[in-house]
Formats: sequence, structure tokens, C-alpha cells
Amino acid sequence: QVQLVESGGGLVQAGASLRLSCTASGRSVSGYTLGWFRQAPGKERDFVAAITRSGGNTYYRNSVKGRFTISRDNAKNTVYLEMTSLKPEDTAVYYCAAKPPSSAASVYVASRYEYWGQGTQVSVSS
Repeated sequence: QVQLVESGGGLVQAGASLRLSCTASGRSVSGYTLGWFRQAPGKERDFVAAITRSGGNTYYRNSVKGRFTISRDNAKNTVYLEMTSLKPEDTAVYYCAAKPPSSAASVYVASRYEYWGQGTQVSVSS
């Protein structure tokens, strides 16, 4: 069993920064790919970023490249998403997720992730 808990969301103005954290408990997720997804009301859950277990490979959706940075600390069983230059279109509930080593290769597909957090709200006003 793995429990994921996100924190760090909030209401900010455009151009501000936020740092999201997601800590896993129950077992180590050091062998898992960790990802961030986001979902606005009435819209699909979209891929945001992912990081492989080694930390050597990161992936981002195009709209956040250069603004968001994903990182992980396996000793803390935690993944982070540093968000800068936030835009109103970044407003969504942000979820962290863990993809098992045995799952299919694509880090972009939500269904490949086994464990999910409850989400944290990020709201960006203009």
C-alpha cells in the first residue's frame, strides 16, 4: 500500500511561484516513476511532468517547459514540483502519482500510474 499526500497549493497572482510537494507513505517509491497531473473542472486530467526513479530523466508538457521543475528526494520519499511564472491557465487541481516499474513505458498516460494523491488546488489570478 502506498499513500500519496500533496501539499503546497494555494491562491496566487499571475507571475508568482509555488512549490508543490508530494510525500509517499506505506512503502518506498524509490523504484517508481513519479508524476504530476492536473485537472480543471470539466476537463481531462492532463500530464504535467514526470521523473524517473533515477532522477536522470524528466518530462514536461510543452506549456510548462522552462517554468516548472520536477525533482525528487528518494530519501524523503518525496517528489516536488516547483512552479514559477504561473499563469491563470495553470489553475487546476494538481495530483501526484506513482508509476510502478512493471507498468507500460509511457510516463504521459495517467492510466499507467498505480497510486494517486488526493490533489492540491492551485489557483492563479490575473
